Amino acid sequence: MSRQLSATDQWIGQFDSVLRTLVPHAAQASRPSPAGELPEASLSEVEREHTVGLMRINHTGEVCAQALYQGQGLTAKLPDTREQMERAAQEEIDHLAWCDARLQELDGRTSLLNPLFYAASFGLGAVAGAVGDRVSLGFVAATEEQVGKHLDEHLHELPAADRRSRAVLEQMCEDEAHHERWALEAGGMRFPLPVKLGMRLVSKAMTQSVYRL
Repeated sequence: MSRQLSATDQWIGQFDSVLRTLVPHAAQASRPSPAGELPEASLSEVEREHTVGLMRINHTGEVCAQALYQGQGLTAKLPDTREQMERAAQEEIDHLAWCDARLQELDGRTSLLNPLFYAASFGLGAVAGAVGDRVSLGFVAATEEQVGKHLDEHLHELPAADRRSRAVLEQMCEDEAHHERWALEAGGMRFPLPVKLGMRLVSKAMTQSVYRL
């Protein structure tokens, strides 16, 4: 029989999640990287720097996703979807680790702004969870929709020869689309267009700052 976790246990677990999310190279993927044995491309310095910027954005997006799920985990009930949410969170950890590994391969680094975006996303997740499960799941769906749009844009911007980065982003795109569908099918509300436009503006501000920082 499983033991009920105390408040202290839960906070220790949350702190461990924060460290694994924010400390570079700490996240451990449960699935092998889609890049697999694909050969490394010969990129010009301009192409390499652009790819690093794109992968840094995607890494920060996964930091935000982890924070969102962790914030919701503190306040949302979600009794019927807890297992699915935990599975989605694990897939986001995979994405985090894959992006981190790709940045290392490209001699890049993660964003210096990650702690700031983590805190903001954690707070939004906690608020959404406290408001209600329908809003919480709707926020997941809307967030995944925005992430999917960024991934599509980045797939078009990547150097054609960079098959390793492309393989990672294609798998991430597939997973994010699945997370969006699951959240809506589980009862998440569809956010109105003005809310989505606001989220898009915030997302744009994040990507522009993280690309270089």
